[in-house]
Amino acid sequence: MATRQVRLIYAVLLLMLGLASCTTTPEQVFSTPEVAGYEQFPTSAIAFTPLPTRPPYEPGQLVDYIAQTGDTLPALAARFNTTEAEIRAANPIIPLDASTMPPGFPMKIPIYYKALWGTPYQILPDSLFVNGPAQIGFDVSAFVNAQPGWLKNYREPIADGIRSGAELVEIVATNFSVSPRLLLALLDYYAGALSKPEMPEDTSYVLNYYNPSYRGVYLQLIHTANTLNNGYYAWRRGTLLEFETPDGRLYRPDPWQNAATVAIQYTFSRLHSPPLFEQMIGPGGLAETYARLFGDPWQNVQPHIPGSLKQPALILPFESGKAWNYTGGPHTGWGKGEPYAAIDFAPTGVSECNATGEWVTAMADGVVARSQHGQILLDLDGDGDERTGWVIFYLHLATENRPSAGTTFKQGDRLGHASCEGGESTGTHVHIARKYNGEWILADSPIPFEMEGWVVHNGTVPYKGTLTRFSQTVTASSQSEAKSVIKREE
Repeated sequence: MATRQVRLIYAVLLLMLGLASCTTTPEQVFSTPEVAGYEQFPTSAIAFTPLPTRPPYEPGQLVDYIAQTGDTLPALAARFNTTEAEIRAANPIIPLDASTMPPGFPMKIPIYYKALWGTPYQILPDSLFVNGPAQIGFDVSAFVNAQPGWLKNYREPIADGIRSGAELVEIVATNFSVSPRLLLALLDYYAGALSKPEMPEDTSYVLNYYNPSYRGVYLQLIHTANTLNNGYYAWRRGTLLEFETPDGRLYRPDPWQNAATVAIQYTFSRLHSPPLFEQMIGPGGLAETYARLFGDPWQNVQPHIPGSLKQPALILPFESGKAWNYTGGPHTGWGKGEPYAAIDFAPTGVSECNATGEWVTAMADGVVARSQHGQILLDLDGDGDERTGWVIFYLHLATENRPSAGTTFKQGDRLGHASCEGGESTGTHVHIARKYNGEWILADSPIPFEMEGWVVHNGTVPYKGTLTRFSQTVTASSQSEAKSVIKREE
């Protein structure tokens, strides 16, 4: 409701400003640069008007806030420049063990104003950012083939063979757990991939990331999905409170913003400077392209993260009576940077990338939703779809004894052997992360990553950190030190 009110207010503002001035100057309508003969950024033809922002507030003033999917108290405190204690004092109904806030829950939040807060205009709901339940039934290939754009005829060789444009989108959407619709909208917004029949002369930098190491549609998608996740999950945990545009202008996302919008703002800020940046994050930018392709994203929004989300009971990922090293504290689940959703374990006594006879085990009952080079996804709700419910992601499992998709397991059953297969690895280990309804769940968060009483905590930098259980502490180390050894009880 709050989101739609903000959008309605913005529309009224835009209309009022438009009525006040019926003429435009060349400076008011931005030109669209051309690359390889194609217009980029097909923005609205209407004159650009500055986006609305918030007024100043008195220190500690209580403001109204409607909880959005995935909100947590630590992140809200960081965004509103306040403290959890003050939020709890203003909302005594919140339980002490609250994890995620119930979407739609009305709150009062004491705010401490900062200058340069950005616009409250929201581009996309969080549930349409992740590759979650909202993407079920969406056939990427069928959709792409039904469009007039050049993407349906595009082919590109990658490590496992020549892939179509639609397949490249599906691979990146699956690995990063980012909505394929969002990736398609970005491809069309930047390069007319769905709407322009003629393929650009050069597709090296179709998403405007000019880095020779990321040439071609596939690598451009990878970089963009990674950047989107960096913004989304940093906002989720309350660490992305400001960023700079390429010309050095400071931008602070509006405290009321949702994670998907901030992720898109952050991604655009890495590539473009104002005033084009302001146009791209407004209703005439990517939002217009997305709505043209897929309809109004704010119709019938279904939150994908419920209130008070709890992790199911999990065990350590190796056999009872065995001792393994805790080699990696919270670090990226997939890609580079955020989300800090994963942790690593390695069998003791195994050096470099040598094979091991030690078994990685199922942390809970489940069915393998996906099995491919070095990885499996264990689906705990049993429907075989990694986009729904709780999923445990295992990476670096050896090809030998790795189960196929559809195989069911009981908690503690053998899944396979740790290795260096799949992704980058400096030594034999298993990389483990959690997802819920397509969203990576941060390892150190109000939804703690807990295994038989052992709780994950962040370190000062990625890969550092601890596991604690009562008075016991195990410290992550890649050197197989005694302090990193953890033994699973018989």
